[in-house]
Amino acid sequence: MKAASYTRTGSARDVLTVGEVDRPEPGPGQVRVRVRTSAVNPTDVKTRDGATDRPFDGIRIPHQDGVGAIDAVGDGVDAGRVGQRVWVWLASPGGDAGQAVAEWGTCGEWTVVPEHQATPLPDAASDDLGACLGVPAMTAYHCLFADGSPAGANVLVSGGAGAVGHYGIELGRWAGATVVSTVSGPEKAELARAAGAHHVLNYRDDDIAEQIRAAVPQVDRVVEVALSQNLGLDLAVVGNGASIVSYAATAADPTLPVRACMTANVNLRFVLLYGVPADTLRAAAQEVTAAAAMGSLTALPMHRFTLDDVAAAHEAVESGTTGKVVVDIA
Repeated sequence: MKAASYTRTGSARDVLTVGEVDRPEPGPGQVRVRVRTSAVNPTDVKTRDGATDRPFDGIRIPHQDGVGAIDAVGDGVDAGRVGQRVWVWLASPGGDAGQAVAEWGTCGEWTVVPEHQATPLPDAASDDLGACLGVPAMTAYHCLFADGSPAGANVLVSGGAGAVGHYGIELGRWAGATVVSTVSGPEKAELARAAGAHHVLNYRDDDIAEQIRAAVPQVDRVVEVALSQNLGLDLAVVGNGASIVSYAATAADPTLPVRACMTANVNLRFVLLYGVPADTLRAAAQEVTAAAAMGSLTALPMHRFTLDDVAAAHEAVESGTTGKVVVDIA
């Protein structure tokens, strides 16, 4: 089969190759998916360049997320799943709760994953939406729901134009929360509004804390992309017992103002999908699918590349492209 791959870490142009590799076959409990579109996440880029410590032996097909159709199943899997349209999550690296079963990511004509990591895509959901889910939507879901349903809560989504921010807004609305989102400028504000944020504010404004407090009396839950930069703001607007959930690491670690955190009785939570228990991940995938079936989730702005241009796709992610970078396989 034709696939992108690498055998060592480094820059995209140096290590990514496109060519023929053996087609994977599903083992017990696995399905094989004929991939139509492969999505590129920042974690895929960091794994490829060696910024994250995920060693491997032999060859790795990159990318964790994608969309396609099941064309073969292994022992113990219902043969009726053949032909089913699915969205794939944590294909490689990562696998089930951090245990990769193979180095078969989605950036090839076929991938093999445990059957529950190929989740049926609702008929009304587009392939583009299916490709956008996976890491972004499941991260957003876990940030929102790890401390219980946010129904009736006031949620602050930092960076609402980003992929996790986009689904943080949409899943927050789906759950019945009031959503405030912060962005850096007018174009990103339009994206956050399109996702359904009730209030969209520019975090660069000097009076941003006052603006948030004017929008909602207190924030109950924060979905945070930049804890180092925003912790002071978060503590200024959260209510007693609120949760601040951080899902991204920046170059500088935050300095923790212990007394301010104690005064707010705040819960600080950190999320990385690879360590989330398998049952929790499966439940998140089911709930994300339910939201998609209701029409509550939308695709991000798409930036498409061919398989032969996979290095350019990685570079687009590295440059901070807003929206979803995808590689069209079929």
